[in-house]
Parts: sequence; structure tokens; C-alpha cells
Amino acid sequence: MTKEIWILGIHVTDRVNKVDELQPILTKFGCTIKTRLGLHEVTDDFCSRTGLILLELTGSREEFLKLENELLKIDGLEVKKMVFAE
Repeated sequence: MTKEIWILGIHVTDRVNKVDELQPILTKFGCTIKTRLGLHEVTDDFCSRTGLILLELTGSREEFLKLENELLKIDGLEVKKMVFAE
């Protein structure tokens, strides 16, 4: 059986207002998230309301799909995935 490497990209259009919906899902699937990287523009006098989160997943395809489906239910998020065969 070929092992798959899954990366989810989450574009958050309003970080401040979506955190209450997004963070509980990321916590719920915490054991499925191997690596989490958050990116947003920051300067001394500015912090962007939009952001990008990259997730490297570990575990089963079923769990990956459950996580992806829960994220897709949140308005204001754009979710994309990359799947690599190892």
C-alpha cells in the first residue's frame, strides 16, 4: 500500500472573527496535525486580518477527510489540499 502525505492549506479571510470556529476544530484534530504553520503579514503598525495556515497531516485518510470536511463548513475559509504518494 502506498503511503500518502497530505498537506492542507487554509486561507482565512478574517482571522479575528473566525478564530472561535477554527481553533476548536484544529484542537479536535490535534493528533492528526503533525505540523502547523501560520502565515500572515505583520509590521510594527499593522497586523493583517487574513492569513494562511498550512497543515501536514498524519494518521488515516478517513481522519484527513473528516478534518477537511469540518473546515469546509466554515464560511470565510478556503481549503485546498495536496496529496503526495510516497
